[in-house]
Amino acid sequence: MFARELSVSVLLAVLLLVGCAPTPPPDEGSETPRLLSVPADFPTISAAVEAASEGDTVVVEPGVYRETVAIDTAGVTLRGQSRDGVIIDGEVRRGNGVVVSAPRVTVQNLTVRNATQNGVLVTGMRDDDGAPVGGHDGYGAIDPQDFPLLDGFRVDHVTASNNGLYGIYAFNASNGVITDSYASGGADSGIYVGQCDHCDIVVSGNVAERNAVGFEIANAGGDLFVVGNRFAGNRVGATITSDYQEAYVPQSAAALVGNVIAANGQPDTPEQAEGGFGIGVGIAGGTENVVAANLVEANPTAGIVIASAEDIGPTGNRVTGNAFARNGTDAVFAASSRAPGERNCWEGNELTTSEPAGLQELSPCSMPAAVTAVEFSPPSAPVGVAFTDVVEPPSQPDLGPLDAVATPWAGSDDVPEVDVDAISVPTAALLEERAAIRW
Repeated sequence: MFARELSVSVLLAVLLLVGCAPTPPPDEGSETPRLLSVPADFPTISAAVEAASEGDTVVVEPGVYRETVAIDTAGVTLRGQSRDGVIIDGEVRRGNGVVVSAPRVTVQNLTVRNATQNGVLVTGMRDDDGAPVGGHDGYGAIDPQDFPLLDGFRVDHVTASNNGLYGIYAFNASNGVITDSYASGGADSGIYVGQCDHCDIVVSGNVAERNAVGFEIANAGGDLFVVGNRFAGNRVGATITSDYQEAYVPQSAAALVGNVIAANGQPDTPEQAEGGFGIGVGIAGGTENVVAANLVEANPTAGIVIASAEDIGPTGNRVTGNAFARNGTDAVFAASSRAPGERNCWEGNELTTSEPAGLQELSPCSMPAAVTAVEFSPPSAPVGVAFTDVVEPPSQPDLGPLDAVATPWAGSDDVPEVDVDAISVPTAALLEERAAIRW
C-alpha cells in the first residue's frame, strides 16, 4: 500500500530545488510569467497576488505586512526574500495569514504569526458565501461533493507561530507537500492535514514544538506520508483521528514513519481541546495506518495510545519497528467496549512497557488477534498559556533571495515518492538545529 521510491534524505534535497526562468518585464496582461515585487511594484502582498496571473512569482522584501493574503489564482508562487524577515502579522485581529484556494500555489520562505485562526490555510472548501474555509462549524457534517479536493500545493520553508487554531492547515486538498517548515504556539495544532481521500501528500522535514498538538491528521489518508519530522515539546506530539463532522469517515491509510516524537509534556503551551498531555502519538478511531521506525521518547504519559472515536473502533493499525525510551508507558491499547476495533498489531518495537502487558506477544502483525483493552485515564494536564504568550520561535534556515521567476508547483508530478521500508529510526538529533526544545 505504501510502496513509494524515495528515501527521506533524497526527499528533503529534492524539495529544496526551485527552478528559475528569465525575468520578463512586469507588463500587465503579458502571457509570459512575471516577477512581481513587494513593495517595489505593489505596496502590499495582497495587491501583488491580486494582479498575478498563472505562473507569476510574487517576491516580498523584508518587512511586517499587516494583512490577510488570499491567493485564488492557480500556479502562483509567493516567496519571501527573507524567511525570518518577511512577516505576515495578523495582530490577533485577522483570522488568517495566507489563504490558498487555487491549485498549484507555492507559499515559501516567510513567517506568518498572530492570526486568530490559521497561519497558512490551503483549502478547496468554501462557505455559503463562497469564501474559502477549513474545518467545520461543530454542528453539521461537511459534504465535499460540491467542492473537489484542491489539486496541488506547496508550503515550504514557512515559519508559523502564535496562531489561534493551526499554524499550517491543509484541508480538502491533495497532491501537495508541507516541507522544511516550523510551527509553534498553535492553539489546536502546529500542522494539520484534514479531509482528503487518496491525498498524495508528503509532510517532511518539519519541526513542530510548543503547540497543543504538534501534528494532526483527521479523516485524511491514502498516499499520505509523514516522514522525517520532529514533533517534540508539545502537549501531544501527533494525532490520527476519525471525525464525523468532516468527510471521508473513517480516517484511513496514513504512514507516520521515521519521525522524532519526544518530550511531549511541555507546560508552556496552549491547552489541548481534549485535555491531552504527555502523549507522543494518539490514534482515535484511525484505520489501516502504519506507525513505524519512529523514535518515541520521554513522553511522560504514554508513547503511543490507540483508542476509539465515538463508535469508530481503531482497525488494522500497524505499529512496527519503533524505538521507545523513558515514556510513562510505551504503548497503550485503550479501545472502548462500544467500538473495540480489530486487527491492530505490534511487532519489532523496542518496547519496555505496555498496557495491557505483552502487546507484541498478544497481537503480532504476523498474526493479529483480539486484545482486551485497558481503561486509560491520563493525568490532569497543567494549565496552559494563551497562544499569544508562547515564546517566539528560533531563527530558521533561509532559502535566500530570489531574482527570477520560480517554476510553479506542478501538483502530482512534483510530489516526491517515498519508500517507507527504506526509512530507519532517527536519532534524537534529527532537525535539532532548528528546534528550541531539548530533553
